[in-house]
Amino acid sequence: MKIWLIRLVVVGGLLAVWEIGSGTLFDGYFVSKPSAIVEAFWELLASGRLFYHAAITITEALAGFVCGGLVGATTGVLLGRNEIIGKALDPIILVFYSLPKVALAPLFVIWFGIDIEMKIILTATIVFFLVFLNTYTGVRGVSRELIAIMKLMGASEGHILGKVVLPSVVTWIFTGLKLSVPYALIGAIVGELIAANRGLGYLLSNAAGQFNTAGVFAAIVAIVKSRSWITGRAPSGIWTAAIWMLSPISSPSRSTTIRSGMLSTEQTTSMPCRTMFRMPPRRSPGARS
Repeated sequence: MKIWLIRLVVVGGLLAVWEIGSGTLFDGYFVSKPSAIVEAFWELLASGRLFYHAAITITEALAGFVCGGLVGATTGVLLGRNEIIGKALDPIILVFYSLPKVALAPLFVIWFGIDIEMKIILTATIVFFLVFLNTYTGVRGVSRELIAIMKLMGASEGHILGKVVLPSVVTWIFTGLKLSVPYALIGAIVGELIAANRGLGYLLSNAAGQFNTAGVFAAIVAIVKSRSWITGRAPSGIWTAAIWMLSPISSPSRSTTIRSGMLSTEQTTSMPCRTMFRMPPRRSPGARS
């Protein structure tokens, strides 16, 4: 309770100084004041413009998140299981990963225009590298001894992938998805700031182009609220809560054994080969039929 009281006093004091000092201590044209920002925000809210532009931004972020996550996880598993191709492409992928993805936005504008597709592709590119690197690292970290044992048992690549690799890497995939949630929204807004006529980023750039300081702050407040609603901790953050519920690793007690229909490492090593793959028992050469 004391902590919340201190926070309220600090925030209230700053807002009071801002409101009173605007126009006296500092130029109100450049910093505006809280009352004007609330008025501009309410105007966006009452006119319905806020909901319209927020829906556009969330759609772009969600579509890019899904596309980038699926492609990143799939590519990470495939390259992680193919050692030769993985080693050949590893330095190339790291070069693209080190490149700030925001720098690709002007190029995407030339290639795909300023419509919603450009923002989705930019967002998917950002999400792809985060999910891919997590997935690739997880696949490369799977126990080599366990894979070798399963190969000696006669397991096919499909068995190894379904019984060992995917259960081991699922934690890495969901970690990458959780990390990429806020970056998906950032990618969509950056794309709108560069070239757009819709979205929260457009509201921000449009207000800045008109030198409307109160409108800029109102757009920033809208972006912050949208980000907290989407990427906040469960259950307040919608995406975070959805990923948390979908993740089979929802508590520390289940971090070593993965269930939900998949075999754990302990189950795989202790289960007989003929039980896992339903292979008939072998007969010794001298046994009678």
